[in-house]
Formats: sequence, structure tokens, C-alpha cells
Amino acid sequence: MSPWRNALLFLALAVVSTAQNVISLSPASNAAGAAGLSSPLNPSFAGFGIEPSNLYSFTGRDYANQLSVNLLQNLADYSGAPPHIRIGGNTGDYMIYNASYNDYSLENNVYSVGEGVIASDSMIFGPSYFKALDRFPKNTPITYGLNLAYQQSDYLDNIVKEARAALNGMTNVKLVSFEIGNEPDLYLQNNFRTGSWGGQVYTEQFLERAAAVYQQVLRPAGIPSSFFEGPATASTIGTTFDINGLVQYGLTATTNGSNFISAWNQHDYFYFIGVSNVPLTLNDLMNLDNTNSQFAYWETQVAAGLVTGLPYVLREMCSVGPIGVHGISDTFGAALWTLNFFMYTASLNISSVQMHMTDNSNVSAWQPINMYGNAPFVRPMYYAHAAVAQLVGNGNGTTQIGALNTNRVSSSYTGRIRAYAAYANGLLRSLVLINSFQANSSDTNKGSYTFTFSLPSYSGQYLYLSYLTAAGADALSATTWNGISFESSSSGTPKTVNSTLTTLTIGADGKISVAVRDSEAVIANIGWPLGANEVLVPNSTSKTGPAVATTTKKSAAPVKSVQGTMSAVIGGAVTTTVALMGSVSNGVADATGSPRPTVFQAVITGGLPWLGFIFVAREGSMSQSRT
Repeated sequence: MSPWRNALLFLALAVVSTAQNVISLSPASNAAGAAGLSSPLNPSFAGFGIEPSNLYSFTGRDYANQLSVNLLQNLADYSGAPPHIRIGGNTGDYMIYNASYNDYSLENNVYSVGEGVIASDSMIFGPSYFKALDRFPKNTPITYGLNLAYQQSDYLDNIVKEARAALNGMTNVKLVSFEIGNEPDLYLQNNFRTGSWGGQVYTEQFLERAAAVYQQVLRPAGIPSSFFEGPATASTIGTTFDINGLVQYGLTATTNGSNFISAWNQHDYFYFIGVSNVPLTLNDLMNLDNTNSQFAYWETQVAAGLVTGLPYVLREMCSVGPIGVHGISDTFGAALWTLNFFMYTASLNISSVQMHMTDNSNVSAWQPINMYGNAPFVRPMYYAHAAVAQLVGNGNGTTQIGALNTNRVSSSYTGRIRAYAAYANGLLRSLVLINSFQANSSDTNKGSYTFTFSLPSYSGQYLYLSYLTAAGADALSATTWNGISFESSSSGTPKTVNSTLTTLTIGADGKISVAVRDSEAVIANIGWPLGANEVLVPNSTSKTGPAVATTTKKSAAPVKSVQGTMSAVIGGAVTTTVALMGSVSNGVADATGSPRPTVFQAVITGGLPWLGFIFVAREGSMSQSRT
């Protein structure tokens, strides 16, 4: 065989191999024609939870924690409003308010008499708690957890006193809802309750406390009774705390003329140390089919909640609980998991998701204080929040998310490919493309996967690519989103470190292809660069009323120059090359903690993308039962 024929055969085989790593998708050009689309996302959709005992680490004590403030303000600038923050968790059921205690700290209660393995009145806090919380960006929406565990004779006085202090103490941030108790489905196990405790008794105790708080705190302030989220459960599998059961017990019923429930609030983790029954690797986390398997039961709860006409919120969530695992939850691979989870839950019509944080956790989006010998720093996960914030802000209150069918991927990429369509003002505006095939920083020949789209309504228009990228899935630092780094200074302020703007031209036939590198994500925006639009800024003087958009600000556009359109067309794939940036830093301690029950970037060589590595899916799933 002649050398010419050998070369031709090699080219043909390469094109066939590359074509196997291609998926063709045809999203609807407008929201009216898109099936399974979410409601418009609130600009505060992608938020955080802060463990109550750790609040001062994130806010600062005598002085503000400027890293936290700046990181939250970045997201507010991108989306149009600060991320929703939940102050809640196990320790919220250990804390008793004392108006005369003014230190910026929690005090051990030497006179504790409360119930529980850890007593329900074991810690004292005072007005400084809310002064510290008030340092967060203006109008930050706050869901605040009240202590349900405490049940001594003055329990109503205590919960009313705590609620009043929270309402009056938040003047800069915006209190939008109360929880009553954290994970009451676990109260028998931690000795907060005994005997016949279950969903029905919980409902009775919840309603009694909600009525007291409403009559004595909310009503005098002109706030409606439907100010409470329930039930803040860890699991409802095999319990009497599922949504349908609580509806039957009367949690949503009118009580003395009042309805108290404003939303269904549940908790979950993809994996929980000491509870999940299989070992966890980064590769497992990055298999996104495992996320669908683990969350399958909660999908039924979401559906049950939405049937009642109330929104469903996931106020406590993260990849690995209780405090993450170094080398897994603090990596760039976990950032890709986070981006996908936000898109996945949005497509289920979940109204808000809070990723839980503690100051000692390897899964927190940033480390707020000195810990494990490291100064405060930003983790890769934060960049997923930034990507979602810019995507939501791109639609200014009209962004809707729908999942695209990626089931027919090549077998080696099973569970690794996800695509979502984002609509703004009723029209297709962005495509969110995720390739979670694990490629580590040391892998020099990373593969890619090509997404080919049919967009006939947008023929001839530009597609602007924004990258969520790092050196590899195992990278612990040097992540960038849309060319922006939040690690360039200790203050968390954004800095453009890559001003390259990558664009593609949608063909006259409406065809366009985007190659996404292994362990990378791209958001492709039609018509302009993501982050270049004016973002509406909510501005309201009411503590509880809906925010009103009255002014605009620029959503930090990271780009400075345009660098062409297409660089290669092979087998229908259109790709561009952008230089990788990133390095890996030394990590920190492994996760520890008491267990609790839980149920593109394409690289082009000679015009051909590198072939992807073979992947064999791990058998089993990360599903767990929080019973």
C-alpha cells in the first residue's frame, strides 16, 4: 500500500474515531417549544448554607471578613442579587439567645438544662450575632433557623425571643424566611425527642411555635404568616416526614386563619462519610449518572412538593458531607459536579439550592479563616457559583433552564456528558456543556467531546464561548471562569487573567459544533459574550417584600479582544484552542466528623482533536438511605 493511501486510511480512521465522540442536539429556539423547562430562576438561586456555630468565621468577629463579603458581592454583581444564604444546621438546635451577651463569639452555657446528646441550650449567643451577619452585601436573602430542639417550660418564650432578635437585628441583609428546627427526622437519634416522635407530633409542635412567632413577632411587623419553611429534613425514606404525609398531618392547613408554610425545605448530600456504603473516588463523583441515581428519590419529593403549589428548596446540599474529603470535594472535578448539580436541580424546578459550608470543611467554596496551616483561600467550587451567577444575570430575571437529552453518548463517556439549554426573555440564549470525563493535571494528551447543534433560527450569528477550566480534574487551585480568577489576591476580588474571547459562527444551515475538553465545561452564549450585558440590580427597602429592579450595573465582562472564529472543521466539529492556565497546590487535612444518617476546550494537532481515553464505568451507585 502506498504511503499516500496509508495516510488517507489513517485520516479516515481518525475521523471515524473522533466522530464517535460526538452528540447531536436540537434545542428549541424558544421557551414555548421547549419541554420540561424551569420557571425563571431567581438571581439568588445558587446560594450557600452556613453552619450557625461557624457564622463568625465567615462574617468576621470584631471586623468584617472581607474575603467573604467580596466573594458574595462578586456573585451579586453577576446575577443581579446576592446569593441566598441559609443560617442553619445541627448547631442551630444547640443555641439559645441572650440579649445581654454582646461578644462576637458563642459562649458555652454552664447552666445548660436542655435535652440532647449535645444539649439544646449548650451555647449562648447575643445581638452581635446579627450585627456580624449584617455585614454581608445589602439585601442578601437570609433563611434563618430557629431552635426547635429546646423544650423546657420556657420554650415558647425562647423561640419568640430568638425570632424577634433575628428580625430586628438584620437591617442590611434581608430576612426572608424562618426554619423551625434542623432535621427533626433525626431527633430520636440525637435524644432531642423520645417516645412517639414522628411527622404528626412534629407538625403539632411546629405549628404551635410558628403561631407564637407570627402573633408576637411577625404580625406586629406587618409580615404575613406564611414566613416559614418546613420541614428541613435530612431524609424522608422510611419515615413519617415525607411531604405527602406532612400535608395529611396538616402542616399546610389553615390554622386559626393562618397558613404558615411558604416552601418545602429538604436536605441532601451526594455522599456522606460514615453513612454511604461504598468508597468514594473523584472519578465516582464525576460520573454524573451517579448524581441522578442518588437524587432519584428526592425527585419524587420535589414533584410532591410542587403539586401543593409551594416551591421546593434544597437548603442543605454538597458533594461530600459532613466536611468533605481532600482530593475529591476540593478539586476542580467537584466544581464541574457543582455546575452540573445547579443545572440539574434548576431543570427539576427546584427554586433554590444552598451549598453548605463550615470553616473546617474541604467542601466549602472558600476557607474563611486560617485552617490546616493555610491562610484563607478560594476553592474551585466557587467558580461554579460564578458561572451560574453570570448565566442567570444574562437573562435578568427571565433565565429558564432545560436539560437536553445526552443519553446517546459513546460508551466510554457514559455519565460524563451533560448539556442544558438556557432561555432568556423566552428565546434560546445559552448552551451549558459539561464534559466530566476525568483528565488530571498530569495528563498531557487530554481528549475532548464534541457537541453538535442544529440552530436554524440563529444561522450566521456568533456563538461566544466561556470556559470553566483548570489544569485538570485533580487541580486544587488556579481555576478560571470566563477568564476570571478570584485567587489572584487575598481579598477574593475578580481579576481577568485571560482576555482571549473565543467565538464560533453558526453556519448558514444552522449547524454549529463545540468541542469540550475532558474535565472542562463551556457556556456558549448566542449574540454576545456572557458577562457583557447590563444586569438589573434589585433595590428594596422592605425586609420581606419582593425586590424591585430599579438600577443597572455592568456584569464584569472579562474579555478585551476578539480572536477569530473557527480553527478546525473535522467530521462536522468546529473547535477553537485556548491556552490552559493552572497549577496544583498542596492540599490540606482529610475529612473527619461524626457520621449521621443520610439516606472545551479542544486540543488540536494536525487539525484533529486528540482521541479520548477509554473509560470503564464503576458498578454501583452513590445512592444512600438517610434513615
